[in-house]
Parts: sequence; C-alpha cells; structure tokens
Amino acid sequence: MTVTLRSLETAVPPTILIQEEARDVFAAQPGLTRLGQRLVRTCFDSAAIDTRHTAVRELSTDFRGDNPMFYDGASGLLLNPTTKERNDLFAAEASPLFIEAATKALAAATGISAGDITHVVTVSCTGFFNPGPDYKVVRALGLHPSVQRYHLGFMGCYAAFPALRAAKAFCEADPEAVVLVVSVELCSLHVRTSNDPDTIMGSSLFADGAAAAVITARELPLSGPVIELDHFETVLTPVGEDSMAWNIGDHGFEMVLDTYVPKIIDEHIVGALEPLLAKTPELRAFPYGSIRHWAIHPGGRSILDKVQAKLDLSDEQLVPARETLRRYGNMSSATVLFVLKHILEQPAEEARANICSMAFGPGLTVETGLFTKVNPALVPNQDAVLAGHA
Repeated sequence: MTVTLRSLETAVPPTILIQEEARDVFAAQPGLTRLGQRLVRTCFDSAAIDTRHTAVRELSTDFRGDNPMFYDGASGLLLNPTTKERNDLFAAEASPLFIEAATKALAAATGISAGDITHVVTVSCTGFFNPGPDYKVVRALGLHPSVQRYHLGFMGCYAAFPALRAAKAFCEADPEAVVLVVSVELCSLHVRTSNDPDTIMGSSLFADGAAAAVITARELPLSGPVIELDHFETVLTPVGEDSMAWNIGDHGFEMVLDTYVPKIIDEHIVGALEPLLAKTPELRAFPYGSIRHWAIHPGGRSILDKVQAKLDLSDEQLVPARETLRRYGNMSSATVLFVLKHILEQPAEEARANICSMAFGPGLTVETGLFTKVNPALVPNQDAVLAGHA
C-alpha cells in the first residue's frame, strides 16, 4: 500500500518584516548593553534571512494604532505583553491561517472533497485554545462532524513529522482514509527585547506561517506531482537535552537555542540517518549526495551549513531549505512543509525521485523521513499512475 501526499499548500500573514529594519528596532531598545547590541546586529545580519511574516500587525513600521501591546511605533519601543495577552492574539490570528491553509490544500487535492476527509491532524507549539484549531477546521470547511480530530501541541520544530507519520498510519489502517494535516506557528508572538543570547537568536530567526497537506492511500488519478510517504524514523541524540527547549514564562514562551546545537547535529546527523536509510538498502550503499532532493528544516544558517558539509551535499540540494529560510525565516513545525512544497514545485526531471527530509527539535530530537516525488507527466503509461500503484 502506498500512502501519498496529494496536495501541499502554504499561507502566511500579510505583515512582512524586513530583516534589516527589524534588526535596527531590536538594536535600539534602551535596556540593551553594548554586548547585547553587538549580539543583535550579529545574529540578525548572519541569519541569511531577508524577510519574515508576522501575525503581529503592530510590528510593521507602517502600523499606527491606539494602545499598542507589542510595539509602539511612535516611540520605537518593544513592549512586553503577558503570556495571556500573547495567547489571546494567537487564538484570534491562528484560526484564520489554519482555515486558509486547509481550504487551499483541500481545493488542490484532485478527486477529493470535504466529505471525503476522515481525519484532521493539527499542529502548533506557539499557543493554545479550546475548542481548538482541529475543531475550527472541521466547522469552517464543512467537514463531517464525525471526523476524527487530533492536535499535536508544543512539540517544537520537528512536529510536522509526527503529524505526517500519524496520517500515514491512519491510511495504512484504513485504505479509504483521507487525512488533512495542518500546521500553524505564530512564533513572532513571543519575541521580546533582551540581553540573553538565546532570546536574541530567537528574535532574529523566528516567524509565522501555515502549511496543510491532504494524505491518502486511495487509488485516484494523479493530475500533477505528488509525494509518496515511504518511511519515518525518530532518533534522540545522546546529548543536547538542555541545548534546545521551549518553556512557558510569564511574558510569553521562552526559547532555549544554544550555540552548541549545530555542533550536536554535526556529530550525530550521520547516526540519525542510519535507521532511516536502512529501510532502503540501495540508498544506503551510495553517497548521501546521490539522493536528489533534501528537505531539511532550516533551523538556522549554521545548522544548514553543518548538514551540508557533513553529508557532502551540493549547493543545489540545499536551495529549497536556504530559500525558505531567506524568504520566510524559521516558522517552527510548518517550515519543513514549505521546503517540501518548494521541492514539489521544482521542474520535473524524472518520473520518480527520492527525497530525504529531516527536522530538529527539543530533546535533542531528530525526525527523518524518506519520500518519493512522483511526476506523472513523465510516466509512460499515465493512466496506470494511481495513489496506490505508482
């Protein structure tokens, strides 16, 4: 049985942060020490990010309004709302993004309608509310009220993988299942001014975005490129439990992102890939670079640099990850889905091509996936290309 990701769509809030402008705002805050100012400029300038999107409209340099909560454009001061105030904004702004991404994914899934959806899996680590986003999606899209709903919360940047793995399991258990996976992260709700290096690093990297996918094992004609979900693996590195974390504070969620993380990934990425590639011996026998596509979660430029050097990947193989980072920043769990969409939309060069994907998160957890991009236009007998018989 072949489980196939039949559509993958993304959405972002309309407010755009220009990296240089954001840097200047953070560097001008009155509480920063001279070292803090230097760290702000270094982190923002070395992030390899041009633009990011945010659900916090106040963070736009053009925004003017009464009673600002996050940023006072008149004075240039970053404010410090409580966790409740931040979470209230999450509830207000996340729901439309969940619905937008889900609606787009459903519309793009040829041969599938709202009545076909049997499971909804939503993902977020940047806020909470209940009835949750799974409920909002079911109501807004007019899905059947008996749809099975699951929400994966507070897992971190790797959470898209457990969601996709759960979708695959549902489809393998029931060949008629159709699973809608939706990830929304509003990381910018938790930015703050600080002299703490982890907080500064987070402020320079994190952004907001949404992605949604429709997954099934149903035998349906393919109208365009799709991704077969082949294998997943999870590995916990022997060190790094304190190097990457996500905690709840009185004034938002607090990111721990130690500068040691790229070194941990450098030392353990080969071991993390071993159990995944063992599932496909013909891939294990060749260099990593022989796998055409690499969908790597761009947790930061230094992480991508370490992965590329350790696995001896080409610049071309890192384009989807680096371009996602440059245009959107780190959107936590949604980011790797943006990278996969980039790969899905690349011009077809062959009928079938392997994708190796990975993301990193608290623990330190390394989630990996081995997928196959299928381009039906290049298959001689297109009529034979079905979700269950590609």
